[in-house]
Amino acid sequence: MFQPVARTSASGAVFDQISVKVLAGELAAGEALPSERKLAEAFGVSRPAVREAMQKLAQAGLVEVRQGESTSVRDFRRQAGPELLPQLLVRGGIPDLSVVRSVLEARELMGPQIAALAARRVSPEHGIELHAAVDHLAATNDPVEQQNRALAFWEFVVDDADSIAFRLIFNSLRTAYEPAMTALAAVMVAEVGQTDLYRKLATAITSHDELTSAALAGELLRSGTTTIGEALTFLEGLNP
Repeated sequence: MFQPVARTSASGAVFDQISVKVLAGELAAGEALPSERKLAEAFGVSRPAVREAMQKLAQAGLVEVRQGESTSVRDFRRQAGPELLPQLLVRGGIPDLSVVRSVLEARELMGPQIAALAARRVSPEHGIELHAAVDHLAATNDPVEQQNRALAFWEFVVDDADSIAFRLIFNSLRTAYEPAMTALAAVMVAEVGQTDLYRKLATAITSHDELTSAALAGELLRSGTTTIGEALTFLEGLNP
């Protein structure tokens, strides 16, 4: 069922193998995992390495560890948090197109609300940083670097919004998105190449114009979502 581990971080490799099987449905919700001893034998690692992997899996919401009882698989769709998105996005080196679409939809829905909060709470000092981030974005034509600099712009917007809930969700979405940046470079130009729109958004935020900030953020993020959505629809058609 499992393969012996041959890498420096034994607990990390055990975590990877089990999490992949849980996310793929090969280990179903409610199913009991083998004992710690049997898992150690199957993976060819020490019991402490298995124990550490179980703790990480439990923290990720993938398994439930009960003292004196068997460890069971949890229903991650109901019990896990957004920190699981990076693992869901790319499995076995292949992006899950449905998860890509979901991340983009979440980003498009939350962005206007974050921008509106930023407009309400931005300080003059942060406003200067926001405009500087737009200048930095405008100074490159490299599509991957444009994405990096656009993310830096949104970092400032999220900071200005001053919402820990939005910040943690943003962190998870960013972590999920970053591994796909190179693959998405060609299509994301439709969004990150709109320097003028970023500048208008920065101006609206620093002017404390919540409605305009929300509208511009929605327009900006929708351009990327639409372009990538069309590409995903095409790819899904190739692999029905």
